[in-house]
Amino acid sequence: MEHTTKVTKNNGQLTTNNGQQLKLVKIYCDGSSLGNGQEATRAAAVALLGYRDVWRAVGSYLGTATNQQAEIAAATIGLELLREPCRVHLLTDSRYVVETMSGRFKRKANHDWWARLDRAANTHEIEWQWIKGHAGQVAQEAVDKAARKIAALGRVDERVLREATEAVSSFAST
Repeated sequence: MEHTTKVTKNNGQLTTNNGQQLKLVKIYCDGSSLGNGQEATRAAAVALLGYRDVWRAVGSYLGTATNQQAEIAAATIGLELLREPCRVHLLTDSRYVVETMSGRFKRKANHDWWARLDRAANTHEIEWQWIKGHAGQVAQEAVDKAARKIAALGRVDERVLREATEAVSSFAST
């Protein structure tokens, strides 16, 4: 028998069909495309997910993806890691992702990438927020650094993801 979770709004609160409120998850994400638009492009995407001050990082090596595709992929892999419907506060330095997912930019390219993000976002209530990159925000700096390292390595390295998680965890505990 298939089990599905239905999300409804009850007195302004999103709840599941068993009456539980949705978990609030924070996701920081960033994509990197070294040599963007060149023959030797190497791209990666990283997302840091936080729930109740516990952080987890996920990354993906994307080969020759463009920077825009890497930014879309970063949001996608973060959302795909969620196992149930959640309230998500997703923060990215990509205006392209935020404005497109908020309906203010039209989708002129990267349709397959957007379709995957749409599927990943479908069961969640998401607040899309742009944050300035390279402005000293610890979590955003951690995903940026991890995405650049994975792109340069040409593969996902668990140590790189662990470093990103530790950067946020140590900052949160101070």
